Amino acid sequence: SHPLRGGQGADGVALPQDTGLYYHRYLQEVINVLETDGHFREKLQAANADDIKSGKLSKELDFVSHHVRTKLDELKRQEVSRLRMLLKAKMDATMEQNVQIDHLALLKQFEHLDPQNQHTFEARDLELLIQAATKDLENYDAAHHEEFKRYEMLKEHERREYLKSLDEEKRRAEEARFEEMKKKHKEHPKVNVPGSRDQLKEVWQETDGLDPNEFNPKTFFKLHDTNNDGVLDEQELEALFTKELEKVYDPRNEEDDMLEMEEERLRMREHVMKNVDVNQDRLVTLEEFLKSTQKKEFNEAGGWETQMYSEVELQRFEAELVAQEAELVRRAEHLRQQHEELQQQQVQLDAQKKEYQQVQGAWGAGGS
Repeated sequence: SHPLRGGQGADGVALPQDTGLYYHRYLQEVINVLETDGHFREKLQAANADDIKSGKLSKELDFVSHHVRTKLDELKRQEVSRLRMLLKAKMDATMEQNVQIDHLALLKQFEHLDPQNQHTFEARDLELLIQAATKDLENYDAAHHEEFKRYEMLKEHERREYLKSLDEEKRRAEEARFEEMKKKHKEHPKVNVPGSRDQLKEVWQETDGLDPNEFNPKTFFKLHDTNNDGVLDEQELEALFTKELEKVYDPRNEEDDMLEMEEERLRMREHVMKNVDVNQDRLVTLEEFLKSTQKKEFNEAGGWETQMYSEVELQRFEAELVAQEAELVRRAEHLRQQHEELQQQQVQLDAQKKEYQQVQGAWGAGGS
């Protein structure tokens, strides 16, 4: 959900369990502290996504209590201290010790706080935190898809490499087993398009236990707004697709990959958000939901299919793997050569040391 909206309680603005952001804890704690201020909580609940994104809400920081400001100052100092430690660890790993570090210049690479002022939490800090989290969360899903696609392609690449290692008979048997598993995985009831009338009616009937002939979008929305905050957030939407996903994925079946199921859930949520979430604040209001049920697409009875990657993408990925392997071999060879050179230097040093000791010994004998 939006970095300052959504979440866990009736009045809460808590984030999802994990946003994947490296400053998740700081973001979470700032929100929790701001929530304790009645004035700010009121303004936050009345604000729309544009108010939050534009920084208009940040100006309300001037009106929160002194006690809250003191807590926010402390959170910022802790975060700056954490970032300085991260920078130091990075510098220690990449360069010599005892080098003077210009922390201010380095802190500027972090976009979620104002590095010029390292002691107090100001409106600018809240504005930067919201902007950074909004931008990063938008990129998060895309990065997740890319990572998942690579996981799928690696799985297929390893399967093909394994087949190459088998003799003809075993390879044919393994191919037949794989085709059988693929066929079995595809044998399931039709998966309805997420957010369509058919999909929602199935939830209404089978999950909510209600009469399909009395399907009512407004009642449906209120039933599935589980924290009663007037919007469907990403978690509440994703919960609606469990019935569809269970048609395709069963943890007891060898051919069903549960990681694929969660990727499918994410894609379903994105599909609904794209069609329903008009102002793109990652939340669905009742008005947006009801408008989506008036669209032509809502009544379309087609099925839902997803293609993870193409054969061309797989070939490109395999070429990348070959290049990476070649680079690793090259590095290993370079390290081996370095190791040999060091060994030779050590032999030379030992010889020089021995020679030096003999000379010292001769001088000592001559002196006596």
